[in-house]
Amino acid sequence: MKQQAIGVFDSGLGGLTVAQALRRQLPHEHMIYLGDTARVPYGSKSPRSVRRYAIECALFLAELGIKLLVIACNTASAHAVDYLSQLFRIPVLGVILPGAQAAVSASPTGRIGVIATRSTISSNKYQEALLTLRPEAQIWAQACPLFVPLVEEGYANHSITEQIAAEALEPGIDHGIDCLLLGCTHFPLLRNTLEKILCPSIRMID
Repeated sequence: MKQQAIGVFDSGLGGLTVAQALRRQLPHEHMIYLGDTARVPYGSKSPRSVRRYAIECALFLAELGIKLLVIACNTASAHAVDYLSQLFRIPVLGVILPGAQAAVSASPTGRIGVIATRSTISSNKYQEALLTLRPEAQIWAQACPLFVPLVEEGYANHSITEQIAAEALEPGIDHGIDCLLLGCTHFPLLRNTLEKILCPSIRMID
């Protein structure tokens, strides 16, 4: 009998970071990855469009007989995880709650920074999850709309990317964050660049 696979989808290449993490945790599981590169980035799209894209990706994977659906895209997790959970009989997992749990555990002071797409930040899903887990937390949230296209175009380690990132992160550093949650699956691919900007004491969570 053929083993059912775990389905993973994202708006592009970023979700491969989630797929790799799943592979490390579940080395014997089969996985099918769908990167919706035709419509990347999701972060600049309306919530309604993101939900439609997510449903289409999920339907494609469901037709392949998957046993579990992982929404590797933070923006799709913010806007579509509840919809997909109602539409499909298989378990549907997003990335927001696990990310928030990791950030809360990693932050000694509760000064937590979140960077993500504009759509994810405006949804307030990360902020709500963090404050539910740690009500006294002080959250600094910043949309970084240029990060995804820079990664997709191969500029993750370029000097212009470092300049853009420095400008985006300066308010968070001034805020005194001790933990930075990378709220987009593309952003771990910028880790080397971000490490040049952040103080060594600031932990990055992806």
